[in-house]
Amino acid sequence: MSVQMTEIRWHARGGQGAKTAALFLAEAVLEKGKYGQGFPEYGPERRGAPMRGYTRIADVPIRRHCMIEKPGIVIILDPTLLDSPAAAVTAGTGKGTVFIVNTTEAPATIGKKLAVKGASVYTVDATGIALDTIGRPIPNMPMIGAFLAVNDVMTVEELKGALVQQLGSKFSQVVIDGNLNAVDRANKELVSA
Repeated sequence: MSVQMTEIRWHARGGQGAKTAALFLAEAVLEKGKYGQGFPEYGPERRGAPMRGYTRIADVPIRRHCMIEKPGIVIILDPTLLDSPAAAVTAGTGKGTVFIVNTTEAPATIGKKLAVKGASVYTVDATGIALDTIGRPIPNMPMIGAFLAVNDVMTVEELKGALVQQLGSKFSQVVIDGNLNAVDRANKELVSA
């Protein structure tokens, strides 16, 4: 029996919320009775430095505890990382990999930059959405909303319920409402090739 597992690799710069997103999504699926695992990988620990996050989601317990080398989904929060050989956003990817990129550029343009044959490329202006809804350029929650437009591990409404539950005691209602709106907008505004 093969185990169906969703493996996501997040690429961002420190301070953009990739660690939070990787952990949040892993915790959110627990409410659905799924198993989740989320963790970050840092290089030089400073704001603005490239970093990676990882999320695994499965219907059975997850026994793997290593970095994700061959992700099915790559979520890129900072489009400048596309031009950074050190970020290696295409490492371990190939036919069937789904890329979701925070950018105002068209998926076809990003697809040419990535140059991964057989990959699916989606784009969304997550930073613009975050500025409009939250008032800060932190694209992590919009990127989760965009992810749910291409993957059915949970519905947007289930995600929003988890968001309210997890953020309720930490943030004001204004911040929570902004994040809920950001998730909705990114889910609807995701652009495919």
